[in-house]
Amino acid sequence: MSSHTKNTVAGVDGAKGEWVVALFDGTRMDWTVAGDVAAVLDSTHQCTTVGVDMPLHMPTSGYRTSELAAKQFLGPARSSIFHTPVAAVLDAETYSDACEISRSVTGKAISKQTWYLLAGVRAWRDATFDVDRVVEVHPECTFRSIAPTIRFATKKSARGAGQRLSALAAWVDTANIVDGLAALPPGPVLDDALDAAAAAVSAWRYSRDEHRVFGAGDDADRIVA
Repeated sequence: MSSHTKNTVAGVDGAKGEWVVALFDGTRMDWTVAGDVAAVLDSTHQCTTVGVDMPLHMPTSGYRTSELAAKQFLGPARSSIFHTPVAAVLDAETYSDACEISRSVTGKAISKQTWYLLAGVRAWRDATFDVDRVVEVHPECTFRSIAPTIRFATKKSARGAGQRLSALAAWVDTANIVDGLAALPPGPVLDDALDAAAAAVSAWRYSRDEHRVFGAGDDADRIVA
């Protein structure tokens, strides 16, 4: 791994129980994998900003303003954002319990996709970090912010992956991206690594005050792009 300057940032995305971490110094990007949130925070402790693709703020009732704004921005891709459940849901031990708790507060159950994300949400809830340095991002918002002329296909498709690589090429040399992906262990899939890269770009934009904010800005309920 290359040496990084003090102006290094990081992007983090979940990957089947692990976390893909993309370190970015404005020119070069290096990827690594962390086994848990503690390892993520340890490996990024010198980064000026860390962008995390995971809800870092839990509502007590209703929907987050940041997610509503991000969904409106995404338009046809709005389904890529799962509404963050109310905080009380994190204490549920089963999916049915989580749905019951959610219904009692919001009148609606949570989706199975949201249920599967809760372990990651819980891990970040239980971690200790500087909320001004570790910020929430959403890669689909990032890609559409840095490449507004591209009509992105789903990230699971070859076309969608190519479009995202093309968008990242404006920030990182393509050869660097290819070499970085080739050096990753076999666990993470391509879209996990590209999402981590996008999160790093948002972290870089945030560190230079060039970012876009969905939500209340300096409030805890915000998504950075």
